[in-house]
Amino acid sequence: MKAKKNNFLFYTDWDDRVTESAPALAGTLAAFATEFGLSGNVWQQWLTYILMTHDNAFTLACERRNILTDSTLMKLAERDLSIFMELFRTEESDFDEDEGLLPLMLDYKGPYEGECITEAGRRIQELSSSLAEAEDVKEFARTLTEHYEKYGSGMFGLYKAFRVDPSSGGAAELKLIPVSDSADVRFDDLIGYESQKKTLRDNTEAFVSGHYANNVLLYGDSGTGKSTSVHALMHEYSDRGLRLIEVSKTDRGRIPQILSEIKKRNYRFILFLDDLSFEEDESDYKELKAMLEGALETRSDKVLIYATSNRRHLIRETWGDRSDMEYNEDVHRSDTMEEKLSLAGRFGVTIYYPKPGPKEYLEIVRSLAERKGIELSGQDLEDAARKWELRHGGMSGRTASQLITWLGGTEE
Repeated sequence: MKAKKNNFLFYTDWDDRVTESAPALAGTLAAFATEFGLSGNVWQQWLTYILMTHDNAFTLACERRNILTDSTLMKLAERDLSIFMELFRTEESDFDEDEGLLPLMLDYKGPYEGECITEAGRRIQELSSSLAEAEDVKEFARTLTEHYEKYGSGMFGLYKAFRVDPSSGGAAELKLIPVSDSADVRFDDLIGYESQKKTLRDNTEAFVSGHYANNVLLYGDSGTGKSTSVHALMHEYSDRGLRLIEVSKTDRGRIPQILSEIKKRNYRFILFLDDLSFEEDESDYKELKAMLEGALETRSDKVLIYATSNRRHLIRETWGDRSDMEYNEDVHRSDTMEEKLSLAGRFGVTIYYPKPGPKEYLEIVRSLAERKGIELSGQDLEDAARKWELRHGGMSGRTASQLITWLGGTEE
């Protein structure tokens, strides 16, 4: 197989891999197929993955939906894509005798029975099939252009959720890595909390539609579905360009770097701060306040911050905070109290998730039991639910879900 190593826009280390030894390349393709659960023509699918995940001037112009078909950039892209198209049409007879392993990749059989393809793998497979049907390089380029316009390019075009790579340290170095195994949760999975879900959806709908929207604080008791609600947004709006970046406690100081990394991309980003809270001696909440307010260097209409917390006011308060009144018996709060309460006030939308009452808790249990096919009479199920919540932290959606999981295991 004769590979050409003269790509201009799409040049990466893939050029070297194409020309590496047959066993090494076959190993690369097998690992790729296993990661995404792929089968069939894995050679074409691997080339497709390279095209999908490569960021360059052409792919980013397509992502911004302003590429002209007669532009110089399109002509340069077509030159590169003609090389990919030639490789795409590789047949078994094109391999040399010492490349006997590679023909197996043209009709790859996966190691597992049944469907094991990932969501990202399915998208790779669909685009690969479309590219394989292209009659000429212009149709090949047009198919790719439509893909970039709809989904974008690079990792943002293939995945929905990201987090900061813990190995990317230093002030200048930042790497976002995809969360490829995120749970496929939907709003229907969260029983009840209809007004809360509507408020969250309405704000996010405005955001992805390009209208004004607010940062959101979801607060309330643990296990009530705050994080689930945010994760559900990712799956509901990802096809409209919404991407989620989870920011851990240790990475909050790197939010300006994250904003710098994403500000030129044609997506809508939610920075998700799960379980947000600060202890009395922590002062980095002041930086977060500035970002929420919209500091000049970080303000962007394509980024919002959604946070969850068990605390309404986010920062631990003590009775000592009330002791620094400016005047004795003044009716106004102390400066310390005002400083701590001001962080929560920076969120334009606050949504309260209370623990369910006994009636709501039993309704959640019944609904989950019905969905999971738990065969237990009504009274027995209620008795089990009451006993379970007494031993496992009270009534909540999480407690109900854990009960149903346990019942499902004991019925098998």
